[in-house]
Amino acid sequence: MGYKFIDNYREQGARKKLVEELKRKGIEDAHVLAAIGKITRHFFFDETFWNQAYKDIAFPIGEGQTISQPYTVAYQTELLHIKKGDKVLEIGTGSGYQTCVLIEVGAKVYTIERQEKLYERTKLILPKMGYKAKFFLGDGSKGIASHAPYDKIIVTAGAPTVPEILLNQLNIGGILVIPVGDEQSQKMVTILKVGEHDYEKHVLDTFRFVPLVGERAW
Repeated sequence: MGYKFIDNYREQGARKKLVEELKRKGIEDAHVLAAIGKITRHFFFDETFWNQAYKDIAFPIGEGQTISQPYTVAYQTELLHIKKGDKVLEIGTGSGYQTCVLIEVGAKVYTIERQEKLYERTKLILPKMGYKAKFFLGDGSKGIASHAPYDKIIVTAGAPTVPEILLNQLNIGGILVIPVGDEQSQKMVTILKVGEHDYEKHVLDTFRFVPLVGERAW
């Protein structure tokens, strides 16, 4: 993938159309929509596929992974209710697009990826785009206990259950957003930590993510 940073009127116009599409699909958070409208998603694509960058679709990025559908990114981010300065753990850096959205809405992001090629690529491209995060290579199913607790945790891969180890890394008042189900489809689940061992769980819409891989996953 070449890093040719050109953002012209065509791309800017395509982002505006994407934002309008996400509004029609039910995304309401103004900060999330502004982030989608600002982030140059085509920078995550080989130039050959720039015409695909602002379609509301997932797209292969190598290593058996995809850059998530913008609607999915916006949906998960909206559920986190991020406040400026929130410390957020992202499980599954992938392309880094979701990471950029989290930073744009005010989060301080700790992000972990198990695929070394994706980790190296993202660690290189995001700072060049002006986005600073703490990058980690490793098993995201175990979180990053050394930097816990977190105000919010987002999991960008489908899990069979909610890993308890992630709940333990949440602050009281913190939110975990995770897709839970089998390898074909998952329900988006939000969990609010209301006490040391007390949680409020909500099961929402159906999605399809790549499987979460790791010691605490499948």
